[in-house]
Amino acid sequence: MSGLTVKGGSRGAGNRRPPRGLPAPRIARGAAPFPSLGGGGAGGGWMAVRRAGAGAGAGAGMLRAAGARAAGALGALGAARAAAPAARVLGAQPQGALRALRAAAVARAVSSAESGEGFDFRVKFADGGKDISPWHDIPLKNADGTVNFICEIPKETSAKMEVATDEPKNPIKQDTKKGKLRFYPYNINWNYGLIPQTWEDPGVENADLKVMGDNDPVDVVEIGSATLEMGGVYPVKIVGVLAMIDDGELDWKMIAVNSKDPKFASVNDVADVEREFPGEIQKILEWFRDYKIPDGKPANAFGYDNKCMSAEFAMEIVDETNEFYNKLKSGERANTEELALE
Repeated sequence: MSGLTVKGGSRGAGNRRPPRGLPAPRIARGAAPFPSLGGGGAGGGWMAVRRAGAGAGAGAGMLRAAGARAAGALGALGAARAAAPAARVLGAQPQGALRALRAAAVARAVSSAESGEGFDFRVKFADGGKDISPWHDIPLKNADGTVNFICEIPKETSAKMEVATDEPKNPIKQDTKKGKLRFYPYNINWNYGLIPQTWEDPGVENADLKVMGDNDPVDVVEIGSATLEMGGVYPVKIVGVLAMIDDGELDWKMIAVNSKDPKFASVNDVADVEREFPGEIQKILEWFRDYKIPDGKPANAFGYDNKCMSAEFAMEIVDETNEFYNKLKSGERANTEELALE
């Protein structure tokens, strides 16, 4: 997939935010398109479109049309919108949230579809009819210097969704604990997800912080104004990083801005974030520090005296964790964690 250009977009006018502190419903998607994003490299692109299936057991899906077929596909989706169910529910509570966002022009057919409910809910990815992994098969970087961000949790939702690193092709699913689907105690206020082809190695100690990695891809907190789509892939600019320490494990939190955000060009580093999004970094730190406290657990800690490190430092971490990932994927580093690498 080396020629792939990733697309993203802005929040549709019809989206409504749920009240804070309540799990938000996973709204069945409509079909109205939004303008396509520019990305790095010529000849490729994602279009993320979700629509509800009509038959029993049919899950909502994302349609990505290719080149000249895009207009016809979007027209068909317009008809599908009228028949879409109002919501899909996981277990006892709604899972996921908000309408899909659309990208109208692509140069290759890529699809991603939802299936199942509750513990069986999955968002799976495909390229030209072939199943792919969002962790392994989506490029880390684009030709324009942006980094690809896979959105697992849209902003203002509470279901704890994640790419399943231990399942074949790594679909998105809802995390579980003690036999229950996991929800945050309150909504997350930013788009949250991961950077593909990165891995925080639990066998490598960070020289500065003296803790090991958490055995996951690197996390991203995207602070732009748009609500992004679960399963959407967006080019972002990394502008800083917080070094969260969770249960003695290092869990980097990259701060990023979507390439289509109005403030994208004016935000390049931590000082720019403080100017354009005043107080946002502190809000992120406090949210991730405290979210486990309602469950009776201690607050998370942060390295580097709670400081948000620079964009340059952050990109060094991206490159380092990409090296860890490459060693794992190539077999140079033994897969003792039994992760799904195909």
